[in-house]
Amino acid sequence: MTIADISPDAYNPKGLSKEQLQARLQDARNAFQHNDLVRVAELVTEIAAERPLAQHPIEILLDDAIATFRRADILPVIERCQALAPQDARLWDTMGNVLTQLGRHRDALNALEKALEIRPGNHNTRTLMTVALFEAGRDLEAIAITRALAQENPDGHGIWSNLASMLVARGEFDEALMQYQRAIRLKPDDARIRLNYSIGLLKAGRFTQGWAEHEWRMRLPGHTDLPGDRLLPNITSTLDLRGKRVLVTQEEGLGDTLMYLRYLAPLARRGAIVRVWGAETLDRLTSRVKGVAETQVGGTLPPYDYHCPFISLPRAFAGTDTPFGDPVPYITADRALSARWARRLAPDRNLRVGIVWAGAPRPENTGAYMVDRRRSMSLSMLAPLTRVRGVTLYSLQKGDAARQLATFPGYVVDLMDEVRHMDDTAALIDNLDVVVSVDTSVVHLAGGMGCDVILMDRVNNCWRWLHGRDDSPWYPQMRIIRQTRHQVWDDVVRRVCADLRARVSARQAA
Repeated sequence: MTIADISPDAYNPKGLSKEQLQARLQDARNAFQHNDLVRVAELVTEIAAERPLAQHPIEILLDDAIATFRRADILPVIERCQALAPQDARLWDTMGNVLTQLGRHRDALNALEKALEIRPGNHNTRTLMTVALFEAGRDLEAIAITRALAQENPDGHGIWSNLASMLVARGEFDEALMQYQRAIRLKPDDARIRLNYSIGLLKAGRFTQGWAEHEWRMRLPGHTDLPGDRLLPNITSTLDLRGKRVLVTQEEGLGDTLMYLRYLAPLARRGAIVRVWGAETLDRLTSRVKGVAETQVGGTLPPYDYHCPFISLPRAFAGTDTPFGDPVPYITADRALSARWARRLAPDRNLRVGIVWAGAPRPENTGAYMVDRRRSMSLSMLAPLTRVRGVTLYSLQKGDAARQLATFPGYVVDLMDEVRHMDDTAALIDNLDVVVSVDTSVVHLAGGMGCDVILMDRVNNCWRWLHGRDDSPWYPQMRIIRQTRHQVWDDVVRRVCADLRARVSARQAA
């Protein structure tokens, strides 16, 4: 939400004009940018007191903080504001929200308890509390509060959707989908609820219906701006794609693209001329996928007959004889690059194990940021792997998390400074025996190449790994080792060690 979205009429006893309110809010934002906490607190509390029924200015500053990767910096601002306005419950709400996002769940719950002391029973505070509880692994408590909120407000579509989301995470699909349907009846055009419903369907293995519902994401920001009437329709026996130019476009993360490259060859076999408009790091790799006529990075919109974001390809193929696209391997490494790595790694006769311990945090996106807190671990947690005899660990980690290697006491071969594109990573993986990774793009790269993969997965896992499965219909060579307790990786690492020992023994016995 921006300043321009805020109504100056939401209980404004001083009768300040919209321009005056905007000026004060802008002053507060400027003061926050320059770390003038005293001035920020004065302005925030003043504006909040004048407009108690409008959005709290601290929430606007939080949006600014998130957008500029300064989420934690809002906490001292809130504390300054609390000193000036100790009975402002919304300050405690925002503090609880931020602390939850930062993974400080106990502190978050304490802050939200303070808010409830000021405003007993407040629905917004209790909703924030359910999020904090759920993120802390106290899902039954979160569900109990959400059920109570739903009974108090039976027409609250968002509450029923929240309940359904929690039930999906627990694998209670029958009730979860029923509650999503209830929320949809209350607000049938809510794209966010429809998207979440689709994720529940997909995680339950109801793919055809799930992919159809997943198209609701197109009504949300950040997907495609191309016209809906030229979106690739469902592929049927009557759809003639011969000679049709189909533009397949990048959407969301690299892992999604790598996962859905499997559909390009089946698309081409139906006569389509497939052009991929994608990410630079995937360009060379994508150009080798069967069926791809041309790739493009950036530039102007090329001519096309149909367009299709990568994530819509499963929907298009859901009713065909290849609903999961081509089997693995549908991704291949560059032969020359792979041969170069083969020569480099030839002296290593151990079991070569690639490791990835963290995904990209994406702090500007709160949802993705919180997911990354659940899916990622620190390198130190993988220390037991260094003690498995007959194994050499190779880092496949990129980004800030790779810096942890500098202080890691165990032996890990790190060649990632020589890796510039995903094509380089593929060539390195081509010379490893197994990849051990958290849920990030490398899993899809190795899986799409047909390599052995051990996925170290979180309790509340992504829909694509289904529920309660240790295998994957997407990647036959994958083994999933999942947490049994929230945010506890010890047991996962122990089972990975056991798996690697078994692989070493099998090699020695061969």
